[in-house]
This record gives sequence, C-alpha cells and structure tokens, in this order.
Amino acid sequence: MESSDMGEDGTPQYHQANPETMSDEAKQKDRDFRKKLSRNAREVVSDSIHKRVKLIIHRPDYGIESEQEYLSLSKELMPVVREIARKTLPLLEHETSSEFAKNQYYGSKFQADSIAYQDFRYFAKKRPPTESPSLVVGLRVDESASMSAFGRLEAAKRAVIAVYEFCQICHIPILIYGDTADASKLEQMSIYAYTDFDKTDSNDRFRLMGIRARSNNRDGMALRIMADRLTVAPGQTKLLISISDGQPKAMDDYTGNYAIKDMQQTIDEYERKGITFLAAAIGQDKDVINQIYGNERFLDITSLTELPAKLVRIIARYL
Repeated sequence: MESSDMGEDGTPQYHQANPETMSDEAKQKDRDFRKKLSRNAREVVSDSIHKRVKLIIHRPDYGIESEQEYLSLSKELMPVVREIARKTLPLLEHETSSEFAKNQYYGSKFQADSIAYQDFRYFAKKRPPTESPSLVVGLRVDESASMSAFGRLEAAKRAVIAVYEFCQICHIPILIYGDTADASKLEQMSIYAYTDFDKTDSNDRFRLMGIRARSNNRDGMALRIMADRLTVAPGQTKLLISISDGQPKAMDDYTGNYAIKDMQQTIDEYERKGITFLAAAIGQDKDVINQIYGNERFLDITSLTELPAKLVRIIARYL
C-alpha cells in the first residue's frame, strides 16, 4: 500500500528533519490560529453554564524529543494500522465522473464544434469528484491527573497515534484536542489543540506527544467546543470519540448530577446537529461513564493494549 506519509517499511515519513526549526512566520500563523480557536470557543460556550469559565486554548510546541518519542511509540503500531487501512481504502474509492467540462485548453476529448470560436479551447476533460469526505473524526483526550495511573496515559497516546496515522492514510479529516480544568485561577479550562482539519501539518504528530496528566476535568465544556467545531467540518458522518478514565469533576461545583446533566444535554443538543458520540472508558468510573453516554455510545476498554486497534477498527466501520 502506498502513502505519501509512509516509508517503505511503513514508518511515518517527516517533511522537516529538525522539528525545532519552525520559522517565525509559521509561529505567528500558529499564534493567529490559536487566537481564532479561542474566540470561537468562547462564543460557543457563551450561552452555556460554562460562560464565566476562564478558557485558554494552547497550540502545543514540539521538538526533537517529541519526534523520538513518537517514533518509539508508533513503530509497533503501524503494521496494525496499515493492515486496517489496507482493508478500508477500497471503501473510499470514488467512481470516476462521467461528466465533462467543455471549452478547455487541454483534455481527453476533442470538440470539433469549438473550433469556430478560435480561442484554442477545443477540448473537454472529465470533472474531478467533488464529494465531501465521508467521515470526519474528532478525538477528545481527558488530561486529568488520574490519567497518570495504571498506564492509562501511554495507552491514550498510543490510541491517538493509531487513529491519527489511520486518518492520514485514508485522508480522513481529524481533530485531536486534549483538555484539563483548574490548572490555575487564570486557566479554569485548558484545551490543547494538537491537530485541526483547518490547519494540517505533517509535524502535528509530534505535538501529540505533549499529551499529559494535568489537573481536573470539565468534560461538558470540552465536548461542546469540539462538537461545535465538527459541525462546520465537511463530511457526511461526524464522529466524536472521548477517551476518559473518570467522571467529570472541576471547581467549584462541576461534579455529580450537575455535571452529568450538562454532558447529557450537550450530547443531545449536538446529536440533533449530526454529531455521533462515543466514549472509550479506560478507568475505574466505567459505570458512571456508561450512565452518562448510554449503552449505545459506550466502549468498555478492559485491556488498554487493545485500545489503539479497537478505536481504529471502530472508526473504519463508520466509513
């Protein structure tokens, strides 16, 4: 199977030998993009219970250590990802359009009746397919402090890598955000925009290594911001998967039934707008996560080692 982002042995290829040498112009564009995401996110929550929560969106940096960690984690995952993609790609092939665009300077079909115009537009050529992607994927990663326990954080990173590379091979737009709450008084909600379908970069894979176990989790706010982001993406199916190890809990009173009700209302609201939700539960609060999302949206990940391949196969089924 060929892919512009894969080497002969299936390992990812990178277009920038030293990811630390980001130009000043590129850094400024990243800052401008982050500011745009922040404005949009604040507008999205302005009519919700999170309207007074101080929000900061980060666009994580990356360096040579990020590249090394990514290579180490991705090496054993890629054979599985490539095999699933190999079986999936035929589903994505579009039929060649039979419609011809007339009056072209070059093409595969000569139009004798156009010679009279003497403008050299004597040919017609087939129009390329204009279909939107069949699927857009959003992956939300809970970066609460409890993710540091029992190997959950590394399992989440491996799953994120697998999903990212699968989407790259299959040309599926991908949105990957992490979030935590109460990192500071000025940062009651922190969102980390690792990849975004509006600003793709082959080095985004290195940003993913910035996923950390941090503080609390304000799940409903994160889901609302990501779901709204997906509503503007092109695509027939819009899938939002949350990887989390626990129930929502943030200061001052975002916990228990209050937080659960907020999450359920957010899910109901955005399902009506065409978003499909799934929850990959990898911690001790699986029963609560099941209660929040419902059986039809709940993925019980008993074995963390199965998480990467399981998520990729689930995504493939939505194509």
